[in-house]
Formats: sequence, C-alpha cells, structure tokens
Amino acid sequence: MGPKSARAYSTIREWIASGKLSPGDKLPSERTLVDDLEIGRTALRAVLARLVTEKVLGVRGRSSYFVRSHHSNDAVSVSKPEGLEPWRIHGERTIYDNRWVKLDLVDVEPPGVERFEHHVVRLQHVAIAAVLDDQDRVLMLWRYRFVPQEWGWELPGGIVDAGEDAQRTALREVEEETGWRPDSLEHVVTYQPMVGMVDSPHAIFVGRGAQHIGDPTDIEEAGHVEWVPIADIPTLMARGDLMGSGTLVALLHILATRGDNSSTASA
Repeated sequence: MGPKSARAYSTIREWIASGKLSPGDKLPSERTLVDDLEIGRTALRAVLARLVTEKVLGVRGRSSYFVRSHHSNDAVSVSKPEGLEPWRIHGERTIYDNRWVKLDLVDVEPPGVERFEHHVVRLQHVAIAAVLDDQDRVLMLWRYRFVPQEWGWELPGGIVDAGEDAQRTALREVEEETGWRPDSLEHVVTYQPMVGMVDSPHAIFVGRGAQHIGDPTDIEEAGHVEWVPIADIPTLMARGDLMGSGTLVALLHILATRGDNSSTASA
C-alpha cells in the first residue's frame, strides 16, 4: 500500500472511530472520496476492498459502501423456523478407519420415516487461506490433482493438526506451500462441502498483505506460485480452472464483498 492509499485508509478509519461516520451510514460517492482523499479511483477501490475484507465496511449493489455494525453478526430479515424435529441417532458402527478417512454406518430415524443405516464419510478438518496484496491480487498455486486428473488454480491450505488452531494452520500452510508469510488472516466461514454424507469442516480465512521469506518448504504440496488478479477470477471460474470448494468459497466471498466486481478478465 502506497503513501496515498495508506493515508486514505487511515482517514476512513478515523472518520469511523471519531463518529463522523456511524454504523449504517453510507460513505460518500467514489467521485467525492477521490476528491476528498486526493487519491486515484483504482487506488481508492483497493482501499475500500481492504476495509470490506476487514469487515469495517459493507457494500450494497456494486459500489454503495456503508459502515458495518460493531457486532459480529449483522441483522437479517429471515427468522429460523421453529418446531421442526431433527433426525434421531440410535448408534453407529465403523466400517473402515485410517488417518485420512473413516467410514461409518449411522443408525438414523428421520421424523416420520422408518429408521435406516446411513453411510457417513469422516475426513479431516481443513483450513484454506486467500491472501490479497495491495494490487488486488490473490496468492494462488497452479497444481495437478491426480483424482480428477486435471491442472488448476487453488488457494493454499491443509489439514488442521490435532490440538492446532485452524487460523494457525492456515498461516502455516500459506508459508510452507508458497514461501510467503501472511501479515494476518481473518476467519470468514467454516462450512461442510458435502453436508449430506461427508463430515469435513472447511475453515476459510482471508487476509491482506504478506512478506516473501523464501522458497516453499512443502515440496509435495507446492506448485507454481502466482499472484493472480482478482479481475481474472470470474473468467478462470467460467473456464473451470479453479479447483476445490474451499478455493471457490473464499474467492466468491471476496468477489461478493469488494466494491467493484464488474471488471472482466482478458480472454
């Protein structure tokens, strides 16, 4: 982040800290901010994207920014339904088990349905990180995956070791697989990629800024390291060049929360 961008970033944060801008307030237009902050439009959008990633700002539509609430969960208009019954679990038995995958048969009884045995595949807890730089690029790996027998771009990540914090895992995996050390990472969401049959929590982290410390140390997991422009992501997605649900979830979050996702990648 250059001097003008850093000054603009600090000024917007100061407006919020001082109460000049309160939670829910809409920011001035980009044209007004460009004039008031004495910054170019491209650099301004990078600053706003960082503040959105940090959850200081929210965005409605394509370029209407507002100050987010200090609370961790913003209000939503839909309520959780009440009075519904969960499935009853009567027991389970293991069919196969090793350090990578466990297969169970679970004796379940859905409401109003006769009980039966349901296959459940239990995999590892995974952490994945999207690291952005001040040029609106994301740190990615071009890798070959033998299961689908395809090459593609994916974000660094890996298995959360027993007793390890998922954020610590994400930081470690970025460093080992790319040779870059993130300045910080913030948790975005933890989700299940195949919730009907597979138990494998995926924790997604996003951060901005990293320091190059050397070559990747995890040779098995390393690939070609590249800072990929966010503007290229929609086209790479349409081509099928992005691999893994964690990569897609993290990048879709970035696209959904940045101020300008209208840029198109070159063919």
